[in-house]
Amino acid sequence: MTALRIILGDQCSRSIAALRDLDTAADVVLSMEVAEEAEAVRHHRQKIAFLFSAMRHFSAALRARGIAAEHITLDDPDNSGSFTGEVLRAVRRHRPGRIVVTFPGEWRVLEMIRGWEAAAGIPVEIREDDRFLCTRAEFARWAKGRQQLRMEFFYREMRRRHGILMEPDGTPTGGAWNFDPENRKALPRGLVPPPPPAFPPDATTEAVLELVRQRFPTRFGGLDSFGWPVTARDAARALQAFMAERLPRFGDYQDAMAIGQPVLFHSLLSVPLNAGLLDPLEICQAAEAEYRAGRAPLNAVEGFIRQILGWREYVRGLYWLRMPHYATGNALATERPLPDFYWTAETPMRCVREATEQTRDHAHAHHIQRLMVTGNFALLAGIAPAAINEWYLAAYADAYEWVQLPNTQGMAVFADGGMMGSKPYAASGAYINRMSDYCRHCAYDVKAQTGKDACPFNFLYWDFIARHAERWAGNARMSLPLRNLEKMDAAKLEQMRRQARDFLGALRPTPRDAYK
Repeated sequence: MTALRIILGDQCSRSIAALRDLDTAADVVLSMEVAEEAEAVRHHRQKIAFLFSAMRHFSAALRARGIAAEHITLDDPDNSGSFTGEVLRAVRRHRPGRIVVTFPGEWRVLEMIRGWEAAAGIPVEIREDDRFLCTRAEFARWAKGRQQLRMEFFYREMRRRHGILMEPDGTPTGGAWNFDPENRKALPRGLVPPPPPAFPPDATTEAVLELVRQRFPTRFGGLDSFGWPVTARDAARALQAFMAERLPRFGDYQDAMAIGQPVLFHSLLSVPLNAGLLDPLEICQAAEAEYRAGRAPLNAVEGFIRQILGWREYVRGLYWLRMPHYATGNALATERPLPDFYWTAETPMRCVREATEQTRDHAHAHHIQRLMVTGNFALLAGIAPAAINEWYLAAYADAYEWVQLPNTQGMAVFADGGMMGSKPYAASGAYINRMSDYCRHCAYDVKAQTGKDACPFNFLYWDFIARHAERWAGNARMSLPLRNLEKMDAAKLEQMRRQARDFLGALRPTPRDAYK
């Protein structure tokens, strides 16, 4: 019986569950570029180009192995424009006995897939995505009965389960589970990080880039810097280069930010990893091997592994545990529209300008820029969760809803009310000044809390604390800022709050139909 096997854009893995037990003599593999997905949100043009190119290369690699693999391009005149339309067209062409697909990365797409059986009139098998190291059922069992779902405890369980950075007696390597306190150094002047490897576009990618330019001429994001690895072979090269050149210093400077340094010592591996071009366990094992060989310190290796074995698996588990209701959370009842500078990078705030320019030009920013600059601003300013969620999902080449939504809802803007984090990640300009050189080159004075030169993060921070003071009253981790709020001169606080209102009221919101 012929099976139609579906490959979605982030499933470019030869070991993907949908291709297991493939009958090369009878089965057909289908992948597709569809307008419905490219236009679901205002996806960065590099993100669209990366996924289209990765899919085209993956389909070609399958055909080279003698597999009947069909790839429907965006500009195919018969392209129906949707996943469902293309699946039904393929069913009519090949008359398969069943459809096989791997569990998707988004609730909306899962609901779509669940409708295929009725639409096509044949069985649809949805297989678990076992590229992840914790299944949805395993995460649900871990979460059951817990009042708080703290990542740190989940991470320890994952370390034990997979034997990563563990000693024979069952203790964590180095005697501690987490070396994060060692990983908070600012980049010293004169230290120049090595450039990441470049992957110049081949003919397939050049064709995709031209298609994206023509189809999405006004869409957010530059294409000139495109250099992502779009094949498993190039992704492996990127992994090797990171291990040899940047992992040793990754730990010390993983939270650092610097003008004109979009990469620093970060890996850039989340883009190929989340598309299926790399295996998460193999990445963790490779990093551990660098420590065991004495080529990378433990704080760097543990911090890197925690991002993959801990955070990545945790947010995916949380997403599927709490969806679809998780997406509608708005614990702080915020409703301000997204400022236009998130898309244009036109702002005097140097930190925000650097983060948004880098995002616009490269479809990348590292976790501290996302959390403590653009995310922190959205939190302090009271940006509506739906608006900031759309931006994070659209802006980054590694963003899929399973990973983006929990990081935004839970970590960045506290819209889940503390399900992920025990307190909001709110900070004044002092944190940004400590971890970057942005403030030394800013139009505002990071030490000023009021007045025309005051750093907006300062008066927005205290306005935020005061605005939600009753909510924080029962939170022990918010006791220090609340005590400082109580001690503050009432006139000064009122001046900061007035300045915050004036500043926020002057922000230009994103035009409804811009950057599409």
